[in-house]
Amino acid sequence: HAVFLAIGVIAGVVVFQIPMRAWQEMAPWLFIAGVVLLLVVLIPGIGRDVNGARRWLPLGVVNLQPSELMKLFAVLYAADFTVRKMAVIHDLKQAFLPMAGAMVLVGGLLLKEPDFGAFVVIISIAVGILFLGGLKARLFAVLFFVLVAAFALLIIVSPYRRDRIFGFMDPWADAFGRGYQLSHSLIAFGRGELFGVGLGASVEKLFYLPEAHTDFLLAVIAEELGFVGVLAVLALFALLVQRAFAIGRRCVQLDRLYPALVAMGIGIWMGVQSFINMGVNMGLLPTKGLTLPLMSFGGSGILANCVALAILLRIDWENRQITRGGNA
Repeated sequence: HAVFLAIGVIAGVVVFQIPMRAWQEMAPWLFIAGVVLLLVVLIPGIGRDVNGARRWLPLGVVNLQPSELMKLFAVLYAADFTVRKMAVIHDLKQAFLPMAGAMVLVGGLLLKEPDFGAFVVIISIAVGILFLGGLKARLFAVLFFVLVAAFALLIIVSPYRRDRIFGFMDPWADAFGRGYQLSHSLIAFGRGELFGVGLGASVEKLFYLPEAHTDFLLAVIAEELGFVGVLAVLALFALLVQRAFAIGRRCVQLDRLYPALVAMGIGIWMGVQSFINMGVNMGLLPTKGLTLPLMSFGGSGILANCVALAILLRIDWENRQITRGGNA
């Protein structure tokens, strides 16, 4: 983890030097590269299987998770696509269907891994950026209901997803089976009470709470730091999303549409993923394998998050340069 954190910081410093116009030019090629990586990870003998899912490419001492990079590429590509199609953004054939086709391709590859959580986040990014770019509210409403129906169908036809829904509805009915993850997460929240049992004193992370370092990190925080610690985490993510949208709105004022959509897309990404992770930990959403951005263990996720924050800082820096009368 420390290795990836160091790599992420170094990558962030490098990425900060790249102007946004260069990211816009690279966006389609990065998206294609992401699709290729998602294809490669599914090739038997190349992709690595962990807990029944094939999501990783072994690179010697580390593993690369293409779906994490694809979230960043989806932000960059969706923003570029929206800017290029701005004159026909309300046209179903010219604007909506091409983006829908790209997302269906990516979604199909993610569901083959399977990685339903990444699929939900990437679809949210694409739809959110299209909406912010001016997609008609009526078309957006139709799209929303179609997506809800599609998600429901994916759950119905998948036995393990159905089991997760049933486990979510009543985790105590099968606390040692399909409700195991959620029941132990709720126990961790209950033990933490208001101020927690103390930093490092969590019992649930000691072989009771599954994936305590990734998917259920918030439950460990709740047990060790209590309700106050959870509120602090919620406030930090709320502040991050608010700042991303504030930077995006400043771009709009400066007539910089692409950086505006990228900034808001990063805000959507961080907001949706953190909301799902926290919702799962608190028992508000069915169990889903999504990490808590910037906090959970996971090399590829840390790398993608650091690069995304560096791009966000670059956008803000360019805004300030333009405001002072300089060039971005």
